[in-house]
Amino acid sequence: MPKDLRAGQEIYWQVLGEGTRRAVAIHCSLAHSGAWKGVAEELRGTLAITAFDLPGHGQSADWDGREDFVALTAQIAASFMDGPVDLIGHSVGGVAALQLAFAVPEMVRTLTLIEPVLFAAARGFPEWDEHLAEMAAYQRALETGDRSAAAREFTRVWGTGVEWESLSPRSRSYTEERIHLISAGNPANVDDAGGILQPGALESLSVPVMLIRGENSPSIIWRISEEIAARLPDVGVADVQGAGHMLPITHPSQVAGLIEVNLSRG
Repeated sequence: MPKDLRAGQEIYWQVLGEGTRRAVAIHCSLAHSGAWKGVAEELRGTLAITAFDLPGHGQSADWDGREDFVALTAQIAASFMDGPVDLIGHSVGGVAALQLAFAVPEMVRTLTLIEPVLFAAARGFPEWDEHLAEMAAYQRALETGDRSAAAREFTRVWGTGVEWESLSPRSRSYTEERIHLISAGNPANVDDAGGILQPGALESLSVPVMLIRGENSPSIIWRISEEIAARLPDVGVADVQGAGHMLPITHPSQVAGLIEVNLSRG
């Protein structure tokens, strides 16, 4: 599969599916483009999904630390859009997808956001404090340089539900080596560097949006999605029963079905 320069970064990418509609999908932190394979297989006859490895992930080159990580991710995604596409983003990829939809709305046919981690939307609500408490052990481990403990604590909250000790050594190493990239998203996710929450911004986004969340995801996800949905003019919100944050991997059929619902609106 191709690996070339995108927004000045060496990026690996692949096309999943054989449909006539073109889509671009942006994965979550600590994953890679293969995370979309289950969803893409369900939509194989409908979508041709371009999925790429974020900087520092999968087979893409390391992130250089100089540019805003989420804004850079949005720029890379934009490089794959030579016409209107169905844009799909998960977690930090959802925040990047939102930024991109604001930048080039004419290039976005539909927008599907799977648990976008725009934590800034929950600031001042009880779920914000719950989130800080839930992530305290991860933060302590990160500050002391214990990458293994930080990775374990992060996946305890945001992983697939599989116990850390039950993951393969390769999966654990992959997560530990990239755990610092979680903080790379803080300017966009925590401080809203992309200006998504500015007055009138969300209200101006006229494309059909679907917000998908897992029934068992952290409470802050519910608050984020509610705050975003309340301001969008054309939005649907759906919960996937029994799912947590990694629902594109754990519940691909349900996620694909909801994406297909959104496709019918655009």
